[in-house]
Amino acid sequence: MPSEPLPGGAPGGEPSRPIRSWVRSSPGTHLWLLVIAITSVVIAVSSDGLEHYLLHRNSSNLHQLSHHPLQALLGSAFWIEDPSDFVLYAVLFEVFHAPVERWLGTLRWFLTVATAHVAATLISQQVVLEAIQDHDVPRSMAHVVDIGVSYGIAASIGILTYRISRPWRWLYLAGAVAVFAVPLFTSHTYTDLGHAISLVIGLACWPLTWGVEPPGNSVAVEPPSRAH
Repeated sequence: MPSEPLPGGAPGGEPSRPIRSWVRSSPGTHLWLLVIAITSVVIAVSSDGLEHYLLHRNSSNLHQLSHHPLQALLGSAFWIEDPSDFVLYAVLFEVFHAPVERWLGTLRWFLTVATAHVAATLISQQVVLEAIQDHDVPRSMAHVVDIGVSYGIAASIGILTYRISRPWRWLYLAGAVAVFAVPLFTSHTYTDLGHAISLVIGLACWPLTWGVEPPGNSVAVEPPSRAH
C-alpha cells in the first residue's frame, strides 16, 4: 500500500522540519550568516588591540584596497564592527536575503549581492579618494574601518521589488527609496552613498528575474519581446 503522510509531516512518513527546510532552501544566506556569527564571536572575545587589527585588516578602505584588493573586498563582507548588531543583521538576512535566494536561486542571488558589494565599495571609495585629493576630507579617511554586509542587503531589498505584486510593489519601492535616499541627502556619508548604489544595482538586476515564476502566477516571467 502507498505510504501516507503523517499528520504534520512530509510525504512518505518523514516528519516535517520547517526550520531545516527553510535553511536548506537558502543555503548561501545561512552559510554567510554563520560566518558572520563566527567572526562576531571572535571580535567579542578579542582584546582591543586584536579587534583593531582584525577590523582594519579586513576593511575595504583605500589603504587596504590599494595593498590587498581581493582580501579587502572579500573579507569586508564577513565582518561587522559591533557584535551586538548581529541579531539585527540576522533578522535582515531572513527578511531580505533568504526570500530572494529562495525565489531566484543561489546563483542569481549571489550575482546580485556580490555585484552590489564590489561595485558600491569601489565607487564609494573612489569618491573618498577624489575628496582627499581635493582636500575636502582628511587623508585619515583612507584608513577608516569600512566593513559590513549592508551593501548586499540593500541589493536584495532592491531586487525583491520584483517579487511583490502590484500595486504593493510601488509602495514597497517608495519605502525602500526613502530609507536609503533620506540618509544620503541628510548625512552625506560615503556609506550612505554605497547603500544607494547597492539599491540601484539590485533594481538594475531585473533581467535576473526573467524566467522565474512571479507571485500568484503559474507562468514564468519572460524578457520583454523586441520589436521587429
